[in-house]
Amino acid sequence: MNFFHAIIIAIVEGLTEFLPISSTGHMIIASSLLGIKDDEFTKLFEVVIQLGAILAVVVLYWRKFLVFDKNRFNFYLKLVVAVIPALIAGYLFSDKIDQLLESPLTVGITLLLGGFVLLFVDNWFQKPTIDTDEKMSMFTALRIGFFQCLALIPGVSRSAATIIGGMQQKLTRSQAAEFSFFLAVPTMAAATGYKLLKGRELLLAHPENLKLLLVGNIVAFIVAMAAIKFFIGTLKKYGFKMWGYYRIIVGAIIIAAILMGKQL
Repeated sequence: MNFFHAIIIAIVEGLTEFLPISSTGHMIIASSLLGIKDDEFTKLFEVVIQLGAILAVVVLYWRKFLVFDKNRFNFYLKLVVAVIPALIAGYLFSDKIDQLLESPLTVGITLLLGGFVLLFVDNWFQKPTIDTDEKMSMFTALRIGFFQCLALIPGVSRSAATIIGGMQQKLTRSQAAEFSFFLAVPTMAAATGYKLLKGRELLLAHPENLKLLLVGNIVAFIVAMAAIKFFIGTLKKYGFKMWGYYRIIVGAIIIAAILMGKQL
């Protein structure tokens, strides 16, 4: 991986992290198309630069994270409760997840199937009752956290899984999206910390890779700032259907290319 590769992958991450189309899946495909060697550093890079995108949430919603009032403790506690299922599942199935990260076919299948889900999801949850996170219970947050576990499979999309989970728990579409953004912060902070801990010897042996991680996080942060605003606007106006069609088209192209013998 060189600096050009790092910038392209970071742009893909920033654009797709908060869209219901799977940032990890898109990074896997982009890495394959760029001819980047599928080594341990590539896997580490694709996880760690997600932290840059996630930090965009903290900046855009800084009042939610940094202004303390009587509701802030409950907000943090709900995030902690919601992130627990994914932390446990991620730890238990870490090796299997790394294997799936090597599979463009897995990405193609999950993109395709998830696309059909998004075509109809707007019609499934018609009577939301929760329009602020203050109205959420701890059990609601926990149940959304279980939905997030689905995103450990590349191509599922953490954003899609948690937003749909939120809507299933009676959150409005926009509130489900915002809580998905908030939940990404502790989730990706933990994933990044764990990945860096596992890969510390790799980074110590090749310190030049730290520069690639720094550049990747900065680019992902900048791009994600714009992507978040764009997604909220399109979600309120158009719902999920447009993203469903996108997933179906991309997933079908990936599967067809693999079946035709193309190397991804």
